[in-house]
Amino acid sequence: MADTQPTSAASAATSPAHTAHSSPTPSAAAASSGSGAPNTKNTATNAPGTPGANPTDRLDLIFEGLKQKSSAKQAIYRNTLATFDTLRTVSQELVVELSRRITPVDSTVIIEYRPVNEMEFHIRFSGDLLVFVMHSNIVTFPDDYGPMDTKYVEEDFRRRFFGHIMAYNFMADSIKYQRLNDPGYLVGRLLINIDNHYFLEGVQQLELPDNDMSDNAVTPDGLKLFVESAMVAAVNNDLIAPPLNDIQKISVKQKLENQQVSRGSKVGFSFSNEQRHPSIDGLIY
Repeated sequence: MADTQPTSAASAATSPAHTAHSSPTPSAAAASSGSGAPNTKNTATNAPGTPGANPTDRLDLIFEGLKQKSSAKQAIYRNTLATFDTLRTVSQELVVELSRRITPVDSTVIIEYRPVNEMEFHIRFSGDLLVFVMHSNIVTFPDDYGPMDTKYVEEDFRRRFFGHIMAYNFMADSIKYQRLNDPGYLVGRLLINIDNHYFLEGVQQLELPDNDMSDNAVTPDGLKLFVESAMVAAVNNDLIAPPLNDIQKISVKQKLENQQVSRGSKVGFSFSNEQRHPSIDGLIY
């Protein structure tokens, strides 16, 4: 609702000439209303016949941006891809070792590694499936997120950018029977920086130390421990059957799409309070 000001008798008696003289000019009105060209910080445009000077050539600015930020992002991408390849290798070795141990005990227990593409692979074991995915883009975060406010990151602006690798836990049958509505759960995420150090975000069930990023250099042993911990967390995340009232009805659509309403769902994982962050790019962490 617009504000109203009381009008005094003196102001009511103001002459028309005085009123015309006190009226704001168009440019002043634009400045007071905050309207202007969209690229001028919402200020009034220059008066006709008085154009402003053009800025200097910005080629050097583009060059500096490419040299610093873009070059850094390319290096981080290469680090992330190399980390993902190492993660793939240690996962294959782990599957071979676990299969060698479990087969003499129970040959029906299958543990297998499944390559998908350059940026995804799976580990299937018992009724669980771990999906490891590398994101192709380099990202950054708000200043109060994760490692962003640490001395290590503040010392070099290039450390503000990360590649990221996610590990999700699905029920193996969800993929096998293409139950598209079955949920998967984020177990952990690795953030890789330009120094080839990592920051680990994940569920409490990983039970891994919360080290400063400066102390977390990427190593095969560290990545192997991450995969092992993810597998332990997945195995311990039990399957819970739905209540009877929730499965008394089934739609034809569910039947045709092989959506078994009697299927269970995972208990889910717990994140620490420090890792519950607001939405970033539509994802809740």
